[in-house]
Amino acid sequence: MTEPQLLPEQARIFVAGHRGLVGSAVARKLRADGHEVLTRTREELDLRDAAATAAYLARTRPDAVVLAAAKVGGIMANSTFPVQFLEENLQIQLSVIAGAHTARVGRLLFLGSSCIYPKLAPQPISEDALLTGPLEPTNEAYALAKIAGIVQVQSYRTQYGASYISAMPTNLYGPGDNFDLETSHVLPALVRRFHEAKEAGREEVVLWGSGSPRREFLHVDDLADACALLLRSYDGAEPVNVGCGSDLTIRELAETVKDVTGYTGSIGWDTSKPDGTPRKLLDISRLASLGWKPRVPLREGIARTYEAWRATV
Repeated sequence: MTEPQLLPEQARIFVAGHRGLVGSAVARKLRADGHEVLTRTREELDLRDAAATAAYLARTRPDAVVLAAAKVGGIMANSTFPVQFLEENLQIQLSVIAGAHTARVGRLLFLGSSCIYPKLAPQPISEDALLTGPLEPTNEAYALAKIAGIVQVQSYRTQYGASYISAMPTNLYGPGDNFDLETSHVLPALVRRFHEAKEAGREEVVLWGSGSPRREFLHVDDLADACALLLRSYDGAEPVNVGCGSDLTIRELAETVKDVTGYTGSIGWDTSKPDGTPRKLLDISRLASLGWKPRVPLREGIARTYEAWRATV
């Protein structure tokens, strides 16, 4: 079956958030596919500034926009700074999506997060689970901002017939990730903690929670492949889950990272700290129906991520 072509073969595409984990991978993929990628640093364009963002898009008139810019962080950051996670993400989304419409940009892909789904959603989580139950409290503010982005995209489709779409990635990792222990997600935090424990000769690494929650992890290059496919061939109102289709416990993840980094000490668990959502596995059948599947095995991806990070420290 031939894909519908919703994007020119050599399109000009603005990637918002090109220096982040997701945006950098998407920019690499789109360039490899022959597209011209437009970028602006935060110093050149503050995406929270609606007037400046609209002016930039009106001036450059890209064929498409990928909205990968966001304020992101782990449980600690989300719990400590809910105002910033809510307001900054809303500001970015309102600026970019409204600005794209004003500039008559033909295609837009909004990247959300799997945390939009209810804490106790049936597993694996289908896109239909959205707004069917309470969210995980530790990242509720961030999740609500992302849900607003989905509704904004759907509203532009309904009211203006805009060819705007949304994708909801699972937990991502890869080169260019955030390894700051105060603000990073679980996988890069584990990589850094085990590496530093190995270098310091520590006998034990103590991790938050019980280790029992199950999580799904997708290499960011696989997400970038999915984004390129969706830009070319998907034009539905419903968001599309992007995951690998399998999960593992945080304890199993920790053991894998420990092995990859070469740490030989023991792992302890601080059960006074929160676990977060018990399980979060996405149903990726909608994306799979377009012919997509992930290609990077988890252990290989972790090893590549570790080597890329070690080259920077």
